[in-house]
Amino acid sequence: MKLTPLDVRKQQFKKLMRGYDPVEVDTFLEMVAVDMEELLRLQRDARDRTVELETQLKDYRQIEKTLQQTLLQAQEVMAKAYESARREAESIVKEAELRAASIVDTANRNVARLSNDIDELKVRRESLVARLRVLLSTELDLLKAMNQGAMEILDPPPSLGTGKDHLDVDSIVKSIDHDRPSK
Repeated sequence: MKLTPLDVRKQQFKKLMRGYDPVEVDTFLEMVAVDMEELLRLQRDARDRTVELETQLKDYRQIEKTLQQTLLQAQEVMAKAYESARREAESIVKEAELRAASIVDTANRNVARLSNDIDELKVRRESLVARLRVLLSTELDLLKAMNQGAMEILDPPPSLGTGKDHLDVDSIVKSIDHDRPSK
């Protein structure tokens, strides 16, 4: 049976002769009741504090669990972001390499085309210079023949297909020789 402070206060003892002093017993019982009340109050406070601390502990454990989940999610997000950034960087590098290769190929094709154009222009120039030399040589031969009197019958002399009646042959030859690149 559980005793309460009230039980201790109301406890009655039989009175015998030569028994305990009733005032002393009552005083002692009152002291026991007061101590018991204090102990019960402390026990109740301790129980309340325990419940409060257990509630806080439960909340802290929930917060800890949430923080751990958040940390794991953050780590996963960081890993995904890192992987995504790495893939994007690789993609950018590959794209830049492809563009650079394309630019180099285009430049090489342009260089080859320009080189061919230059070679073709050189051939055309040489052909033109050769044709002009032949034409001028023919005209010079014609002039020499005219100077020697072989063509005294013709007055004025024909242009022989040049479209000009008078040619300054010496200046044309000098101009061609001057314009020719040195080899």
